[in-house]
Amino acid sequence: MAERGPGARRPVFLARASYRRRRLEDTARLAPLAAAFLWALPLLWPRGETPLSTVLVYLFAAWGLSVLASWALARALRRSARDADGDA
Repeated sequence: MAERGPGARRPVFLARASYRRRRLEDTARLAPLAAAFLWALPLLWPRGETPLSTVLVYLFAAWGLSVLASWALARALRRSARDADGDA
């Protein structure tokens, strides 16, 4: 293995738990944007060709999916915070 000189850079190592927590926080920040995209998607559908009942079922399913995703993210973040407090 080659020796490193005084100006050589060391590889950055991030602890797995803190890296995972940061990615979960990033996902939680992007979740409302994803939900807004899912809600706005029917605006791109052809007008008059899609029955209103289909649009309403889609919106209800998108709402339910966003609620479940938010619940899962909150639970994962809470668990991650509890693990970080236990390690400290």
